[in-house]
Amino acid sequence: MSLTFQRRTPRWKPVVSVCVAGLVILSAALPGFCMDVLVAHQLNALNGSTVKLSCTFTSCYKVDNSKFAMNWTYQETVNDTATMFMTYKNRMTLLRTDKFEDRVEFVGNLERNDVSVSISDVQLSDEGIYNCYVRNPPDRVQGHGIINLVVITEMPPPRDSTIAVAVGATVGGALAVLILSMVVLKCIRRQRKQELISDEQKMEEDKMEGDGGAEEGTKVGHPLPEDSEPSDPTAKRPTASVRVQSRSRGSGAKPN
Repeated sequence: MSLTFQRRTPRWKPVVSVCVAGLVILSAALPGFCMDVLVAHQLNALNGSTVKLSCTFTSCYKVDNSKFAMNWTYQETVNDTATMFMTYKNRMTLLRTDKFEDRVEFVGNLERNDVSVSISDVQLSDEGIYNCYVRNPPDRVQGHGIINLVVITEMPPPRDSTIAVAVGATVGGALAVLILSMVVLKCIRRQRKQELISDEQKMEEDKMEGDGGAEEGTKVGHPLPEDSEPSDPTAKRPTASVRVQSRSRGSGAKPN
C-alpha cells in the first residue's frame, strides 16, 4: 500500500503578495513626489515699468500656514551669491535691501498656491536671476523655480498684420495672373497648330485632285493606234506589190 502526499501552498503567501503590492502603490504616493513649481523661465520687463514675477506650485497636500515655508532670492549671475529679499515663516516678511528698497510687493495668494511678487519701477540693475523656493510639508522635496529677468529700454514695435495680408494678396494675385496667361497662351498655340495642320491637309487634297485631272487629259489627247484607222471598213490597204511598183516608177529606169 502506497501513500501519496500533496504539497499545499501556505495560506500566508497570498497575503504577503497583497501586502507587497500595497507597499509598492503606497511608495508611489509617498511625500516628495507631488511638489512642482511653475514659473516663466525668461521674462522681459520694460525699464521703469512694474513687472510681476509669477510663481505657483502644485502639491498633494493643502497648505498649512504653520508648516509652509517660502523664500525669494536674487543673484546677478549664476556664480554670484544669492540675496534673499522675501520670506514666509508663519507670516510674510519683506526683507528690505539696498537694491530693491520698498519696490517689492507680495501679490500672491497662499490659498491658491500662488506666491508671486511684483517689482515696481524696474531698473536696468534689476536684471538677473530670481529664485522661488517652496516647501509644503508633509512634502519632503523643496520646490524650486528659476526666472531669468531681462530689462529692455523700449518695447519692440507690434507686428502689422495688414502689411503681411497685403503682400500675400499681391503675390497671390500675380501668381493667378501668370497662371491664367500661361493657360491662354497654350490654348492660342494649340489653335494655331490645328489651323496649320488643316491648311496642310487642304493643300494636299488639292494637289491630289490636280494630279488626277492631268492623267485624264493625257488619256484623251493621245488615242491608241487602233483609233487612227479610217472609219470606212471597206477601204483596203495597198499591197506590197503596188508599193514596189510605185517606188520603181519614181526612180525612172533608163532605156537601153
